[in-house]
Amino acid sequence: MDPRYSGQDIVHCNVCETTETHMYCNICHIHLCKDCVEKHLSSKLSVHNVVSLKQFLATPKCVIHPTKQCDLHCEECDTPICTLCVSSKQHKHHDVVGIMDNYRNKQEFIKKDLEELEKTIFPKYQKAASDIPTQKKDMSEYLQILTTAVIEHGDIWHRTINAITERMQSEIDSMSSEYLAVVNEQETEINRKINEISKNLTDIRKLLSTGDICLVSRYISRNEEFKKMPPKLKVSIPYFQPQKISKEIILQQFGAVSPLIIRKELSYILPTGAMSYAPSRPLVDIPYIIRDFTTEYEYLYNVSCLNDKEVWTRGDKNVMKLYNLQGQLLRSVETKSGNYPRDITVKQGGGELVYIDYKERSLNLVSGTQIQPLITFQGWRPRGLCNTSSGDLLVIMNRDDDKQTKVVRYSGSTEKQQIQWDDRNQSLYSSGEIKCLTENRNLDVCVADHKANAVVVVRADGGFRFRYTGRSSSTKDSFCPYGITSDSQGRILSTDWERYNYRIHIIDQDGHFLRYIENCGLWRPMGLCVDSRDNLFVAERDTSKVKKIRYCT
Repeated sequence: MDPRYSGQDIVHCNVCETTETHMYCNICHIHLCKDCVEKHLSSKLSVHNVVSLKQFLATPKCVIHPTKQCDLHCEECDTPICTLCVSSKQHKHHDVVGIMDNYRNKQEFIKKDLEELEKTIFPKYQKAASDIPTQKKDMSEYLQILTTAVIEHGDIWHRTINAITERMQSEIDSMSSEYLAVVNEQETEINRKINEISKNLTDIRKLLSTGDICLVSRYISRNEEFKKMPPKLKVSIPYFQPQKISKEIILQQFGAVSPLIIRKELSYILPTGAMSYAPSRPLVDIPYIIRDFTTEYEYLYNVSCLNDKEVWTRGDKNVMKLYNLQGQLLRSVETKSGNYPRDITVKQGGGELVYIDYKERSLNLVSGTQIQPLITFQGWRPRGLCNTSSGDLLVIMNRDDDKQTKVVRYSGSTEKQQIQWDDRNQSLYSSGEIKCLTENRNLDVCVADHKANAVVVVRADGGFRFRYTGRSSSTKDSFCPYGITSDSQGRILSTDWERYNYRIHIIDQDGHFLRYIENCGLWRPMGLCVDSRDNLFVAERDTSKVKKIRYCT
């Protein structure tokens, strides 16, 4: 047992030598009772550091100088030391603090650790653990829906094959009936002729045996008649020529289940105010329209969410309009120049509207009732813009001669970045034409390049990631993107006018096709945006309608 903690001997005050000690001076290295502490502190011979005996006993002994208490802490070596260690070679010129100061600092640090563990980290782990059963249940239900869809599609194929088989059997039965009718008719005719020939043979023999000159003279031959045989049937035998069964072709025609892609991404618990963890939202089996309303434009081009209940719109007029989801007009803002806006977005946080004036080469901020020009471009014309999670604005623009296109990142009116060339110094984007862009959840910059028939995706630093040209890249011009947006799962959604199919492509953040949104009443969809719950808003050009679509859980 450590003798300092032994209860067998009572330690007496080194001053009065009679009273049990309660304190200790770390400078003078003596024990003190309560009565002698004041006298000791009033001594002007030296500076004193009196602590409780409990604190003194808890202070570690110096490893190098065993008779000394460690009343200091070397911050560079992060170890307790005594006063003799300070001047030693090992700790010379190191920063030292009092061991109690270090103790108090460490206590504060530990308290903050405890608070962070209790209030932030541990609840996040609990939330993550509680989410897993829901995720498993959601995935199980979704996979069951997927299984049902495959089985139902298989049943359709079975019914189709059975119908084809029955139709062919019916055709064969008709052939049999037709053949038997013709053959039976021929058989009847031949048997009739046989009977007539047999009778004629009998008559001739009888005539020859009679010797009757009159009868013989009246004889008329029928041999020419009988020489005309019934027409011979020439039958082209039908046959069944089955197509060779190819598993690949069947799979291609039947459809395919996209692969399950599971990635482990490094994740950190974000500080308060940062983007929170997005719950898993699998795609629904059949997307459907929740709500729609008609705007007061002849042609509608863009929609941008102010919040989950209100959306800004822009069309073929020099006015931008704010609607609620019941279709009520809440606010109208005319452009400063009288030109119609080329694109709109809502700024992060403040909810201010920003619009492009293509003819004026300007980016403009709507603040209250005022319109403030943010940026005026020289030699370039802006075509599309979007807000980013950091509050920056991304603007895609064409040079005046329409020979170059680039994306520029702005913080306020300050240019921060240009994105234009790939690592082979080739242009990332086609020149001219309509272009829209969005920022993905992983900060990728995604551009719907209509002229190039592609969605072009680059990293936040401008490095090329991938180019999506539609589900099947073998068909030229099979994908004609216009509007584009991204949801909380990192999925990219783009409208498509390919051959007037009027559908929306959904791809994952790595460019893999997931599914279409189609056959739900879409007509010439243009602009897209999603709200905080991943509901999709679609601006239809010709109907001037905004449609709210549920495409994920």
